Amino acid sequence: MSLKNFRKDLIIEGYNEVGQIVLAYKVFRCWVSEFQAQADLDANANAVLIQHVKFENEDWERDYDVTEPSVDWADRPKHL
Repeated sequence: MSLKNFRKDLIIEGYNEVGQIVLAYKVFRCWVSEFQAQADLDANANAVLIQHVKFENEDWERDYDVTEPSVDWADRPKHL
């Protein structure tokens, strides 16, 4: 396995309650430094699988081309 290309660029997006993207960050040359998975699930139990991933990176910037759209409150989810 080559470590030549183990760093990757990624985009982190945030969404509002209606499901519209409201902000984004570009993260450059990332790699995973920690990974934990709690895999003791029982099909007969009421449980949730939790994974923890920690990324390291060399640089990041806010993507200002992504702006929060105006919300048509008639289309919002009923629980809001």
